[in-house]
Amino acid sequence: MAFFIHTYFCRMRIKDHWQYTDDEYEEIFESYHLKPGMFSHEAHLRLAYIHIEKYGLEQAELNMCKQIKGFAESLGVYDKFNKTVTIASVKAMNHFMQKAKSDNFKDFIQEFPRLLTNFKDLLGKHYGFNVFADKRAKKEYVAPDLLPF
Repeated sequence: MAFFIHTYFCRMRIKDHWQYTDDEYEEIFESYHLKPGMFSHEAHLRLAYIHIEKYGLEQAELNMCKQIKGFAESLGVYDKFNKTVTIASVKAMNHFMQKAKSDNFKDFIQEFPRLLTNFKDLLGKHYGFNVFADKRAKKEYVAPDLLPF
């Protein structure tokens, strides 16, 4: 099945992650067949949304760390994955999902557009240091030092 999906999607001219259903997007990302240019910040948030909805917070954190790290490594990029940013992103998404009136990602992201436009600032309210560049934060989860999620 995975081979068929990979072959099918590789033949298609996909512009972005919105061309996939949630299930297709989850599967193509997990199998490392998503085109790298398609994994935008919005696509990252959508993946977190899908995982939280399907698996709950704790499993979503595990899934996202494994899959994003694996995706980066499948591209030969070994220094980009940041465990703290990945887990913090899932926690932030979960926080807003608990407040949401929407029941799908498209409506959710319109309800909370700052997740797209001010995400670094949002994390900056939780961390008093540059969590994106910190070597320890890349390798292990570092809890917020300013404001818990």
